[in-house]
Amino acid sequence: MGNWIVNNGFTAFMLVIWMGINIFLFVWFYFFYDLGDQFFYTRHLLGSALAWARAPAAVLNFNCLLILLPVCRNLMSLIRGTFVCCSRTMRKQLDKNLSFHKLAAYMIGLMTAVHMIAHLLNVEWYNNSRQGAYDKLSTALSNLDDTDNTTYLNPIRTTDLIPTYFVFTTIAGLTGVIITLALILIITSSMEVIRRSYFEVFWYTHHLFIIFFAGLVFHGAGYELDFSLTMLTWMWVIGPMILYIFERLLRLIRYMQTVQYRKVRLLPCFFFCSPLNRCIVMRPSKVLELQLVKAGFKMEVGQYVFLNCPSISQLEWHPFTMTSAPEEDFFSVHIRSAGDWTDKLIDIMQKLPEGAQGPKMGVDGPFGTASEDVFDYEVSMLVGAGIGITPFASILKSIWYKFKNSNPKLRTRKIYFYWLCRETHAFEWFADLLQVLEREMEERGLGDFLTYKLFLTGWDQSHVDHVKVHFDENTDVVTRLKQKTHYGRPIWEKEFEQVRKENPTSVVGTFLCGPEALAKVLAKKCAKFSDVDPRKTKFYFNKENF
Repeated sequence: MGNWIVNNGFTAFMLVIWMGINIFLFVWFYFFYDLGDQFFYTRHLLGSALAWARAPAAVLNFNCLLILLPVCRNLMSLIRGTFVCCSRTMRKQLDKNLSFHKLAAYMIGLMTAVHMIAHLLNVEWYNNSRQGAYDKLSTALSNLDDTDNTTYLNPIRTTDLIPTYFVFTTIAGLTGVIITLALILIITSSMEVIRRSYFEVFWYTHHLFIIFFAGLVFHGAGYELDFSLTMLTWMWVIGPMILYIFERLLRLIRYMQTVQYRKVRLLPCFFFCSPLNRCIVMRPSKVLELQLVKAGFKMEVGQYVFLNCPSISQLEWHPFTMTSAPEEDFFSVHIRSAGDWTDKLIDIMQKLPEGAQGPKMGVDGPFGTASEDVFDYEVSMLVGAGIGITPFASILKSIWYKFKNSNPKLRTRKIYFYWLCRETHAFEWFADLLQVLEREMEERGLGDFLTYKLFLTGWDQSHVDHVKVHFDENTDVVTRLKQKTHYGRPIWEKEFEQVRKENPTSVVGTFLCGPEALAKVLAKKCAKFSDVDPRKTKFYFNKENF
């Protein structure tokens, strides 16, 4: 339990507070409408469905206040910067902004379902009361008209009304249907399988949030009981809406700023010759490197930017981690072919004449991530999977510059670097940087500063045959590095045990840019191998989130 608290205690504390506020709002508003004397006659018409409709509405308002804040990335980066002097625990919470965004969305979805079902029952009971299906008091209350001293309690004013018609012809009903449909599309298109395989579907349907918030503000303005709640909804969401509008205006300003191409390079094919002297050429790496220059642009290690290419799409913005170091006079990204947008961009760049400028590129950012904190730890474990290596490219480049310039502010004394790839060609674009670092560390007598292990998790028989023939060579047959490539997946128990043994009194930062399944494994290992004794090894888990 102590080990778990080290990594997750503050997160759990924040979730308890959030859930506590949700429960308090639901219970308070439920009893407010279920017991309040001012709603006695309305309760006679609707029963407990009144409270069941109003309590979820209060929780909805609270979570609609919260849901936009985690995606105000400039705000998150600004707040994160102000916490530099605070504990790393506080900054870690900001790195989980998208996880909290999803939690708020799930709560909105659940409360919307309860609110909708309750109101459907309300419409049915209103209609039955209007038709005299219940007691005399219900009929009398339904017959009340607007006068100087009274207002109608039953919004259904005729006895021959079809409830479905009422839902689609009132402001409350129509906006309720619209925002519910928008919410369904937003949530379903946010599923992992849709977001990964059809990003454009996710991107465009997510912008239905504009319709959702506009409908939310006007929802309920059709009759007096809801009008006060409509004003209350304004009070809840107006602040986050203004912040988000400023966020988009800042993106527009950045989009209009000039971005120049310093270098455009499609990484080459990776190939080797087999034992039978037949040249085996692997498919092209399909990784595009862009080196860009923008006036006034300043970055930190591990940060990311959003890119927009108007010649492909005016609206789509895609996040990419920067692979350059802050010490360089440009910023670079490596873009892997992973969908329609990236395929079109790579195709455009392939057709460019040598030395020509590429199409207009909008750049929004940079934005902070967990990797910014890597130099706050005296020992760091960097774990990348596939193209997830990109934030660590920036870190390792920055380390090289710090050693080259003999930077006295470098606190880090040991880095463990793990890279997992399914295919051999994926190592190609990063191997040259590792070779430079390997040589630099040896020349400075710091061979133990960087321990790196490359893991190949997929191969074919021709590769196996090639490795057998060249097994005795001093350098690896895949990367040409002195450190040989490992085959299969890391045994994390063994790796963490080794790190703990070599650093018995250190605070170790574990950083991952990779899949969620691997994140769960590493988080558990960090908890397992952390010692409750503050004088001994502790592991802090950090994950990149976009």
